[in-house]
Amino acid sequence: MTVSDWEFLEQVAKAAFSNPFGKARGDLDLVIGGAAPDAPAETVLDAVVKSVDERVADLVSQGKGDLRRYQGKRRETLQNFFLFHVFHRYAEEFDRLIQLQTEAGDTPRRVTFAGKVLAELAQFGFASQEAVRFFSIFYQLRRAYFFIKNGLVGSSPSMRELRKHLWDCVFTHDIRWFESRFWNRMEDFSLLLLGETGTGKGAAAAAIGRSGFIPYDPVKGTFTESFTRNFVSINLSQYSEGVLESELFGHQKGSFTGAIENHAGLFSRCAPHGVIFLDEIGDIGAPIQVKLLQVLQERIFFPVGSHEPKRFSGRIIAATNRSLNELCGSGTFRDDLYYRLCSDEITLPPLRQRLNEDTGELDLLLSSILSRLAGAFSERERHLVKRVLERDLGRDYPWPGNVRELEQAAKRIILTGHYQGRKTGEKIDEAGRLAAGIAEGSYDAEGLLTNYCTMLYRRFGTYEEVARRTGLDRRTVKKYVTG
Repeated sequence: MTVSDWEFLEQVAKAAFSNPFGKARGDLDLVIGGAAPDAPAETVLDAVVKSVDERVADLVSQGKGDLRRYQGKRRETLQNFFLFHVFHRYAEEFDRLIQLQTEAGDTPRRVTFAGKVLAELAQFGFASQEAVRFFSIFYQLRRAYFFIKNGLVGSSPSMRELRKHLWDCVFTHDIRWFESRFWNRMEDFSLLLLGETGTGKGAAAAAIGRSGFIPYDPVKGTFTESFTRNFVSINLSQYSEGVLESELFGHQKGSFTGAIENHAGLFSRCAPHGVIFLDEIGDIGAPIQVKLLQVLQERIFFPVGSHEPKRFSGRIIAATNRSLNELCGSGTFRDDLYYRLCSDEITLPPLRQRLNEDTGELDLLLSSILSRLAGAFSERERHLVKRVLERDLGRDYPWPGNVRELEQAAKRIILTGHYQGRKTGEKIDEAGRLAAGIAEGSYDAEGLLTNYCTMLYRRFGTYEEVARRTGLDRRTVKKYVTG
């Protein structure tokens, strides 16, 4: 093969391991497929797949499509090139499997197309066991894309960054590390989700939880678990401490008054490759904190009334809308538990920030909400709901309940034709919000300019004044203000 041939293969190999929600992957797709930069995402991807398929056909026809002929870096490049090709050939089949498994519930569905995928990988020179593992990773990749994309709607810079961040929490920032070392060890990476009430911490946790690695069993023709079993959650603030211990760890019959039979707690019910989501972690007392610390440190727990340890092999995601820094500082929350939980911290953006960053964010969210409520809906209905919100709330409404409040607002408008919102008694401090976002590291350069220009425009009322204060030209200012 020529130097240009290998350069093409290397570009595709890089794309195979790039975060699909990141800019780098988008840039690679444009180079590989040759589509116009302003083309729709579907068009760009179609061009990429077509270009790769043509190159695969050329390699096979020339007898160069067998990994066993290559060594070292070139073998690795060609391997990733073929993985990209096979994965995209069966992407729609994986999507159908996800839908069917969702409908089937906890019983694993038979994977009717698995034989074809494994046979193609074998033709390219993949060993049998290796092919099975990559097939499992294919399924994980597609689930992660499906649940992160569909579970976290929004086009604002902060939401794009959030989706990118969640993907990294599933596969690490370099998926080659994940594929070679961590695909079966992600339970060691606990996560903390932070943010105001109603920002979507549960949706983010569910997206990660349903995207875990699940091995494929070629004998049974199914994956070993349904992803519907891979995510279990509990709101810790709903239970008293005594009841909570039983809900988390289970209890033995007779261990306390009312324990008339054995009870399996949340940690027992979690699937081997699953995720437990502990919401409102900041509300639990010291005794439960100690027991959670033991689970994280030693991977064991004891049901109430039992001295026999049980093993937990899943992953823990915790969330709170309270400041853990303040809780730790006051001694209410243990420092050692915090440091066991925070392999990474993800802060979900408030709705007001998202709406300031992107004027189209509200339309996307309303479309998603109305789709869930009514299945099919018309643009006229979405426009009517939006018009009532603008009429009753104005542009500067702070949305204290965030996305959860927006959904209830849409329901109330459907029922009554109006929504007055929650009266907080205080006006939004845009400068303070911008400063808070900067302190939290919530903005990329685009988001920072968008928020700053929008704040100045609302304060001074003209693009010219914003341009004068920022040193940008008027057209640039208008782009950032109007999106």
